[in-house]
Order: sequence, then structure tokens, then C-alpha cells
Amino acid sequence: MPEITAGPDGELTLRTQAMPGDANAAGDIFGGWVMAQMDLASGIRAAERARGRVVTAAVKEMAFAKPVKIGDTLCVYTRVDSVGRTSIKLKVEAWSQRYLSQEMEMVTHADFIMVALDATGKPMPVPPEV
Repeated sequence: MPEITAGPDGELTLRTQAMPGDANAAGDIFGGWVMAQMDLASGIRAAERARGRVVTAAVKEMAFAKPVKIGDTLCVYTRVDSVGRTSIKLKVEAWSQRYLSQEMEMVTHADFIMVALDATGKPMPVPPEV
């Protein structure tokens, strides 16, 4: 179960509204859709840090504390946790801003490991921060 915190940790990287096509018959948004949004946000943040192409290498342990409902705005926050030679580890949190409300609830969180790639698709060193 995700640890509930006072507020989001990291930088708001992605916001999107959950639509009926993303939901099951009960109106709950598919966990895979939430995970895909987290993966998109990880790719954005990691590509900025790597200044180039990145791919997802691993996602560490994800559990869902709360559902996302149709109409909610999913807000994904990312923070670069560490940088290895070719990899970037990010802390990623998904928060649901409830429909027509300012209420925010953490839905899930996970560590995403992204790997920097060169033009040929081979792992390459992550450049130093500027």
C-alpha cells in the first residue's frame, strides 16, 4: 500500500483527465492507464536529465491506495532520486484531483528506472548536470 504523505513530492510533470474510455464498468480507471501516465512522466523527466532518448528499464513495486474515477485529473509528480552511469532512478507519485474539486489524494507511487540510449539504441552515459 502506498505511504500517504501530506502532499505531493517532486515536480508536477504531467496532468491529464481520466475519461470514460479509460475506465471499467464500475467507473474506476484502469491501473494500467495510471501506470502508463506515470511512465510517460518518467520518460519526460529522465529525457530532460539525460538530454536525450531514454527507455524504461524497470518499475519497482506499485500498489494502489485509492481509485481514480472518470473526470478526475491525474497529476503525476516526478523527482530524480539518483543517477548512475547510464541509468536514472525517479520517484514517481500519482495523485488524483477529484472532479470539480480541489481535493487531492495520492493514488500510487513507484520507483522508475530509466536508461539513457545513444542514436543506435545502446545504453550511453548520462551526461553531468548543467
